Amino acid sequence: MKSAPTRKAQTRPHRSDAFEAIHGAAAALHAVGVIDKKTMREFDESCFSPPSLTARDVLRIRNKENLSQEVLARYMGITKSTVVKWESAYNIPSPMAQRLLKVIDEQGIDAIAHGAGRRTGGV
Repeated sequence: MKSAPTRKAQTRPHRSDAFEAIHGAAAALHAVGVIDKKTMREFDESCFSPPSLTARDVLRIRNKENLSQEVLARYMGITKSTVVKWESAYNIPSPMAQRLLKVIDEQGIDAIAHGAGRRTGGV
């Protein structure tokens, strides 16, 4: 019998062995319907370490997509100086910004570009 595919979040490292055990128990409860999807997402967020992108990662992602600091900043809804600070390791991206950068890294800038800075619909 084939096992169900693992959730993507499970590829992230757990904060500790204790969090890994807690998450495993919660995942089992979710699998049998005792824990709903929203609660399981909360366990994911509390048990897994947030993605950790370095200054080199930010620069690599930006260069891979052939974007200037200004253009990346516009797509992400931040300032150019924020991107500069990330790439110089003066600051690190927030967890939400890291998630967005991971999407860009994995799916390309087009994954967030559609609709960025544009309004759709009638006048």
